[in-house]
Amino acid sequence: MCGRYAIISVPEAMRRLFRYAEQPNFPPRYNVAPTQPVPVVRIAEGARHFALMRWGLLPAWVKDPRTFTLLINARAETASEKPAFRNAMKRRRCLIPADGFYEWRREGAHKQPFFIRRKDCAPFAFAGLWETWSGPGGEEMDTAAILTTQANETLQALHHRMPVILPPEAYDLWLDEGADPREVAGLMVPAPNDQLELFAVSDAVNKVVNDDPRNIAPLAEGAVAPPPRATRSAKPPAADDEQMSLF
Repeated sequence: MCGRYAIISVPEAMRRLFRYAEQPNFPPRYNVAPTQPVPVVRIAEGARHFALMRWGLLPAWVKDPRTFTLLINARAETASEKPAFRNAMKRRRCLIPADGFYEWRREGAHKQPFFIRRKDCAPFAFAGLWETWSGPGGEEMDTAAILTTQANETLQALHHRMPVILPPEAYDLWLDEGADPREVAGLMVPAPNDQLELFAVSDAVNKVVNDDPRNIAPLAEGAVAPPPRATRSAKPPAADDEQMSLF
């Protein structure tokens, strides 16, 4: 599954990779959590566009979000059949930019967090779904979920599931509303075993308010160091706000 992730590449690098028209300027995020606004790339009027959506999909038919289960992930194997996801699978697929994600492994009474990223430290895209929920008072909220699939050999020691990571050459097909469903289904597979690396990190990531580089610092001596990032000041996290804005 995927319950926390990081977005740390500079905005211009993300814009070059995903080719959207907007020029958003956002700070690095080291601890993106459910219900927070997350960047999403979707198709509108034939072009890619950047948008912010709540992480936690709400189907259009939900009457009261307070009584509905928070859907941060969707199983790739059944998303086309489940009422909560099937319409989005047909018409509202999206890309969710990221630089890495976290997974936990139980070690006795302790759950050890790990950070997973590409070996080349490049940003990538989760396969995502989005929906617009409309409330009884006319309010609207764009929401999104990340698709998951069986874990590859690299991640099996941590969890039996992993997020679907799309290669750049698959972005157009994934976003194409008219694509053959069988071709789309063929994209929802585990990442190649040699694409990702993982290393233990501190428990700081367990608290949403901890949103800084220590979350991705390798815990073990001699482990892979965090990738360099262009110098830029970031907004400090709010001391008592567990649902921080992306911006």
